[in-house]
Amino acid sequence: MGKRGEGRTEAPENMLQAYRKRREKRRSRIRDKYEILGFISSGTYGRVYKARSRNRQVSAKRQYDEDKEEYAIKQFKSEKEGATIMTTGISQSACREISLCRELQHDNIVNLLEVRLEDKALNMIMGYTEYDLLQITHHHMQHLRAPIPEFIVKSFLWQLLNGMVYLHANWVLHRDLKPANILITAEGVIKVGDLGLARIFRRPLQPLYNGDKVVVTVWYRAPELLLGARHYTKAIDVWAIGCIFAEMMALRPIFKGEEAKMDPKKTVPFQQNQLTKIFEIMGTPTQERWPKITYLPDYPHLSQFRTYPNNLRQWFYKYCSKFSDTAFQLLSAMLEYDPERRITAEEALNHPYFQEDPKPALKPLLIQNVSYPKRRIAPEDSHREHVPHRGTKH
Repeated sequence: MGKRGEGRTEAPENMLQAYRKRREKRRSRIRDKYEILGFISSGTYGRVYKARSRNRQVSAKRQYDEDKEEYAIKQFKSEKEGATIMTTGISQSACREISLCRELQHDNIVNLLEVRLEDKALNMIMGYTEYDLLQITHHHMQHLRAPIPEFIVKSFLWQLLNGMVYLHANWVLHRDLKPANILITAEGVIKVGDLGLARIFRRPLQPLYNGDKVVVTVWYRAPELLLGARHYTKAIDVWAIGCIFAEMMALRPIFKGEEAKMDPKKTVPFQQNQLTKIFEIMGTPTQERWPKITYLPDYPHLSQFRTYPNNLRQWFYKYCSKFSDTAFQLLSAMLEYDPERRITAEEALNHPYFQEDPKPALKPLLIQNVSYPKRRIAPEDSHREHVPHRGTKH
């Protein structure tokens, strides 16, 4: 009789662990495929790095050609800096961004190439862009001290609208449009990025407000959101684009308010200062201009404000005098108070402004032979000293 336990197979859990170890050894790691060139930025989501492919491909001459394509690696962290691991799950923002980017394919939307899970962190590998719109606007304002040429402004706006028409046609709201999220290649091709707050808005099971009580950076937040709307539409993205259009022309944010922060109980504050900045330029909204304004939860707060006239035209001709009256008409249509009367992205794309010379183009920087200082890339070991990118304020 054999000894007790002889012939017994290995425990299933041990076999599973051994299999996992073998699989991990065979799995290629990010650094095997990509050379990390440096750190770009960080935020609540994690970090972004610049990378270059290590792949070498055989050319027609049977020689090895290096793939010199550059990439951005967006790494979502599952832990807090300097703290113990808070969760081993995947953030809602990361899930949204990855799931949407895997489905979306458009010239003016950021291009997701692959997703990798490594060391409990999700990594999005995307095409690299040399600039963002915030960087270009600041360069013109602080260094060149000259406006962005109208051909470039018009081309950027046209591409941004083109990308937004695609998103809205596929029932996606971006909900976080601002210059820092408008990425731009060296040729001048717009890539709308950072879809972490984006949502499908077709037949939602609950009001979008229930999922995210605060959306859009406050300077670009539509008035219906500022007045507490529980239901809102793609018109909020168009308002944000109108603010971005004004900023490109004037080299200054059109509605530069001070954001009231949430209290410890996470109560959504009333943004009185931001609304004041809007009213000072757009005038105080009335029922004639916005018939359904009285249905908004924070409408009673309007009694706290003085009455302002509509000064948009005066603002435009003070800061954007080099642009045509047709540009003013398009801006006015985007910054319409009533979301039901506000121009849609598709209507804006067909506005007469884009039929005037100079006509917009897909690669305006290449056509005009314009280049800007490349974004700063820091050594990896200094990334903790950088300002978070996602919440970038002007």
